[in-house]
Amino acid sequence: MRVQITNGMFMALIINMVYAKAIGVTQGSMAREVGRDIWLSTIFASVIAALLMLIIVSTIWRMPEGDIFKHGGRLVGPWFEKLLGVLFFIFFFGAFTVSMVTFVYHIKDYFLPEIPIWGIVLTATIVSVYAIHFGIEVVSRMALIGVFSILCLNILVLLGSLEKFDIRELLPVFESGVGNTMWAGRHYLADWTTVIMMSAIILPIVKNPPTWKRSGLSGVLYGAGFVAMWPIIEVGVMSANVTAQYAISCMQMARSAQIGLYVHRYELIMVIFFALSILTQLMMSLYCACVSLQRTMSFKDYRGFIIPSAVLLGLGSFWIVNDSGRAMEFTEMEWIGIGLSLGICIPLFVWLIGFVLKNKLKNNDKFQ
Repeated sequence: MRVQITNGMFMALIINMVYAKAIGVTQGSMAREVGRDIWLSTIFASVIAALLMLIIVSTIWRMPEGDIFKHGGRLVGPWFEKLLGVLFFIFFFGAFTVSMVTFVYHIKDYFLPEIPIWGIVLTATIVSVYAIHFGIEVVSRMALIGVFSILCLNILVLLGSLEKFDIRELLPVFESGVGNTMWAGRHYLADWTTVIMMSAIILPIVKNPPTWKRSGLSGVLYGAGFVAMWPIIEVGVMSANVTAQYAISCMQMARSAQIGLYVHRYELIMVIFFALSILTQLMMSLYCACVSLQRTMSFKDYRGFIIPSAVLLGLGSFWIVNDSGRAMEFTEMEWIGIGLSLGICIPLFVWLIGFVLKNKLKNNDKFQ
């Protein structure tokens, strides 16, 4: 029986795949470059992400039964399908690692400081393995709960921040220059590339292809909206200078907001709400890495690659996250290069060759 997920689940995956890392690490990285203009950088990157979503949906729509690997194999040849598998695995190795960086430093710095890093990495990896073994439907249902948690978290932080919010901290706009503000958006755009690359793999299992464009754009819109609140209130409450001083700026924002007026042990509540989103990122990154290896090796099922992929991604991410300097360098430098180069160039290239060689996709009986 063919696995399928609903458009609502697809939207939930989009929102969760961008949210946790974008509010956890990305805002601080951008604040160190452009200060109070981070909310403008966030909006600019969101617009580019919406365009990329349209491109990947248009690409897969040409042959709805085949993911991007089958598109590449049909258009260029089997060797290109295998090459895409290798490139996608490299990409999701990076995506898994930056998600692990976000997860580890949230837990280590604000919740369980005494737990060893290897224990956090091992636990997150085992949970991810367990989830994807039962299939993407399980992760998708968890993502729906994750959206509810995101909504609750945003409402709590917003309510606790209104009294201290000063809109004058957001002015003047483009203080760092238009070019620098747009360039800083690359940190956030790299977060969105995980959504685009994930969509290139899972779109064929989303029900009702005619609604892909609407659900994809809706997911980007809601995800961008949930994230865009954070740079605005961080600058308006803490100031840009304070935001730039923290690797995990969202937790400091939670401390600055008077959430304690509404709930006790708010740090625990925040970690619980946040954990669903970041675990969804880890699970889907591992799932997509497994599918990438499956396509590279021409196997019928991804489950045979769960353990090898988990070992490679787990060990690699532990080596990077075990040193805080190396972790931040990878997140702010190497990951940006990997994410933007592969996450933008691959969808654009496959879309372009599909446009030029569209006759090759007309006869898709073998995918029915």
